[in-house]
Amino acid sequence: MALNLESKKTIVAEVSTIAASALSAVAAEYRGMTVDEMTDLRVQARKEGVYLRVAKNTLVRRAVEGTEFECMQESLVGPLIMAFSQEDPGAAARLIKGFSKDNDKLIARVIAIGGEVLPIEQLEALSKLPTRDQAIAMLMAVMKAPTEKLVRTINEVPAKMVRTVAAVRDQKEANS
Repeated sequence: MALNLESKKTIVAEVSTIAASALSAVAAEYRGMTVDEMTDLRVQARKEGVYLRVAKNTLVRRAVEGTEFECMQESLVGPLIMAFSQEDPGAAARLIKGFSKDNDKLIARVIAIGGEVLPIEQLEALSKLPTRDQAIAMLMAVMKAPTEKLVRTINEVPAKMVRTVAAVRDQKEANS
């Protein structure tokens, strides 16, 4: 089905808006995937806060102009599905990596984050980035650790004294 000019403008505007606020992007080749597999991918993407879009590469190139994903333009070749992480930087990478484990027809081709195109080998590292909640939990654990250690150290002094007094008492009872 051919797109008219208005449809093309709508697609470019939609993708451009998403790309402007996205944290990372992954372009993956989907050649040979069935409609059911694409539907499953889209359902997972919605759950994980990832925007998926299949569009002509020329439209995607226009849409990412002026965004930090402009660096991807030269690499957009072939039938690609664009995945933009909306909530945390690793979401799109986790989605594509996880889905491609079960479906070998989905192949990541281009990864971009922070205005840079990363090598495909970095998909694993990007997918392991913590979510916002996980990062906050890790930060809180790091901040809480010194305080806990100080409290345990301060508490050890009276505890050691109590153990010493108890040992002396036990020794005197044993001698009597």
